[in-house]
Amino acid sequence: MRLLLRAPRAWLGAGRTVDYAAVVCEDGVIVYAGPKAGAPSADREVAVDGTLMPAAADRHVHIGLSDPLAVLQRGVTAVRDLGWPAERIFPLADLSEMPSFDGPLIRAAGPILTAPGGYPTRAAWAPEGTGLPVADAEEAAAAVEGLVARGATAVKVSLNDDEGPVPGDAVLAAIVDAAHDAELPVTAHAQGEGQVERALGAGVDELAHTPWLRLRDDTIRRCAASVRIVSTLAIHGLTADSPALGVALDNLRRFHAAGGTVIYGTDLGNGPIPPGIVVRELLLLLEAGLTHDEVLTALVRAPLEPGAPADLICTAGDPLRSLAAFDELRLVVRGGRVVPA
Repeated sequence: MRLLLRAPRAWLGAGRTVDYAAVVCEDGVIVYAGPKAGAPSADREVAVDGTLMPAAADRHVHIGLSDPLAVLQRGVTAVRDLGWPAERIFPLADLSEMPSFDGPLIRAAGPILTAPGGYPTRAAWAPEGTGLPVADAEEAAAAVEGLVARGATAVKVSLNDDEGPVPGDAVLAAIVDAAHDAELPVTAHAQGEGQVERALGAGVDELAHTPWLRLRDDTIRRCAASVRIVSTLAIHGLTADSPALGVALDNLRRFHAAGGTVIYGTDLGNGPIPPGIVVRELLLLLEAGLTHDEVLTALVRAPLEPGAPADLICTAGDPLRSLAAFDELRLVVRGGRVVPA
């Protein structure tokens, strides 16, 4: 069935807005996005008053600690789980491919590679198996191979020496080499003095959090040139005077100013983070120096264009003017299907 959605305006992707817009979906992908006057015919037409735009993707969640349906209904149609036991998360990710699944599409890293006794093997939030200890380079490479075989879409490594031992340089290098051999990115939880620098030296692709230990300007420049950062700013309490939040904002502001790539992620499951699009996270990205257009680009899974996933939302207001528009969603579409409110 071909579905046509129309609205007074649409944000199609970075720098692209359309008035009197239409998006046409068929077989789970977009076949048209642009002015209503140029749209092909459809079997069903839905008119909605607001701004059509791509749905959100949250690149750092622990979906086992949240409600997948609530995540979907609040505008997030795709998530990346960055730490959960393999026997639980990979079957759930497979299930999320089905049209009957009441939740977002799930991509997963599986368990977090760590040193014996390292984070998160003793963390209160983490079920047994959330951390996968590797003692040496050979074990590390084998662990990566096992995750690849299970369907991991990224490899996460713990470099959190505030909470326990971390992999040594040889083990870290083996993790990165094995992941890159399998064409998977490596994301690092880098926490503690010198851990971001170790991640950079090993060739990781991403920091799973904005660091909340102040980074030197030369480290910021190196980060901007070689890694992207998943934001997760809203995990730092609920007040603007949180010391960790202030440091993280300063790091991200300098990283963005240096040309670094920022993507939206909330660490859903960590404390009082609500399911779905977290407006506070978006407002903090704005405070870190991103423009409204850049915030939306960091948030979404893909632009609205032919061949892209048919995942859309409609906000009551215009998010290019006010991010509070995300407080009221009038429509959520995943895979070309309207999600019941």
